[in-house]
Amino acid sequence: MTRYEQAIDVESLTAIDVHVHIEVDAHGHASLPDDLAAAASRYFAADAPRPDLDGVAAYYRERRMAAVVFTVDAETHLGHPPLSSAEIAEGASRNNDVLIPFGSVDPNRPDAVDRARRLIEDSGVRGFKFHPTVQGFDPSDEAHYPLYEALQGAGVVALFHTGQTGIGAGMPGGRGLRLGLSNPMLLDPVAADFGDLQIIMAHPSVPWQDEAISVATHKHNTWIDLSGWSPKYFPDQLVRAANSFLKRRILFGSDFPLLTPDRWMRDVETTALKPEVMPGILRDNAARLFGILPHHDKETS
Repeated sequence: MTRYEQAIDVESLTAIDVHVHIEVDAHGHASLPDDLAAAASRYFAADAPRPDLDGVAAYYRERRMAAVVFTVDAETHLGHPPLSSAEIAEGASRNNDVLIPFGSVDPNRPDAVDRARRLIEDSGVRGFKFHPTVQGFDPSDEAHYPLYEALQGAGVVALFHTGQTGIGAGMPGGRGLRLGLSNPMLLDPVAADFGDLQIIMAHPSVPWQDEAISVATHKHNTWIDLSGWSPKYFPDQLVRAANSFLKRRILFGSDFPLLTPDRWMRDVETTALKPEVMPGILRDNAARLFGILPHHDKETS
């Protein structure tokens, strides 16, 4: 297994997309059970093909973008075997000019910490994706603190889904998935107790946008990505924060393949986001977070 080593030329990029799902592997295995995948496609009105990792790399290379790629390991809660995060990191190594691999571990696994450490040490993942609603865990539960401690000690990023989700939407009982587990306020104690752990709160956190802004304003080890929603639907208070006091900790994300960067970039033109904040949102904030700033910018980061 080749350990990932980043080779991204930031100055050549137009953007860094921090939220890209790998939904199918080279063996044809899907990241979600068929019923959940179908419900998500209906929710997002997305019938686009699900490219494999090399297809994702080609797509982003054409657009002069880099992409953070991951899956979600929710085997305990969904009873569905996950895609291999180690294989995703291996694929990112083949495409290390445009891809940045995140791992995923099911926090409910008894060996979650060991799995995370192996992905960091053996595969070189740069962060981890969590989806509290789909994985069925309360991120503020101190039972998960050893996992956060391992991530903080390794200096990798923790990205948490927050707010509404299309996974399970419209199914009976939402297929038993609980939205409240993705309230961003549940990340406040994590950010408080792990002050060196960089935490991304993914998506406009509808219906808890004010909570996400509050956490990000108070805890400067937290970030907000703008994935999963067309920019034309961004809450007004999120746009105001992105234009001003949170402008250095707002990140571009699409949620590809369910929402494409092409649509995101087209629709953002209809928003009140200021042109002067867009370079930071699209590229420079993520480059600073991941420590891949151009050499001449590192002195002032």
